[in-house]
Amino acid sequence: MAAGNVVAIVGKNYCSRSQANLIVRRRPHVVNGGGFVVTNCTDQKVVFRVDGCGILGTKGELILRNGDGEPLLLIRRKGGIVQAVSMHRRWKAFKIDYEGLEKIVFSLDEPTTVSTCLFKNNSIRVIVNPRMMGNKEKWDFEIKGSFTDKDCSIIDSGGNIVAQVQEGTMSEDVYNVVVQPGFDQAFVLGVIGILDNIHDESTRCN
Repeated sequence: MAAGNVVAIVGKNYCSRSQANLIVRRRPHVVNGGGFVVTNCTDQKVVFRVDGCGILGTKGELILRNGDGEPLLLIRRKGGIVQAVSMHRRWKAFKIDYEGLEKIVFSLDEPTTVSTCLFKNNSIRVIVNPRMMGNKEKWDFEIKGSFTDKDCSIIDSGGNIVAQVQEGTMSEDVYNVVVQPGFDQAFVLGVIGILDNIHDESTRCN
């Protein structure tokens, strides 16, 4: 992503001119599937939170909220999509407009297969809807690395790293997210909410 560019997917007000260093804190395990809270590094102000099924009461559904608790994205996991030898569960993130209508923002396919080794080195890809990033036949972003180990990156279709998930130092329930200048932090946290759920972490109900 070229310096000075703004990539607003959820909204321009979630794009910063400087690099955003965020801290993700999972809710205590006693709140089953509660989700996580996101603060900035400068003054520990809450900037986002993701509510999981322990709060919402519905599996396969998440809500991304801003620091004031207002909903930004409703995220749902849909049924399986058969593609060749794999089965995909598709996640879709929606914004709710003033009339209560859902408008899709992005989708992400969660691959599952009986032969897990077939996909272990494959990245997860994200498509922005409606298309805002370029060629209609291509994906817009991909996630590479290990979310479980808190060592992964969100990369755009040009090969640029737009955000990174990094291991924290305080406890296993805290990790860091670095978002590059001009890129949409709300989009990044929406994607991370889905990754958290896929990997049976703080948003997932057992």
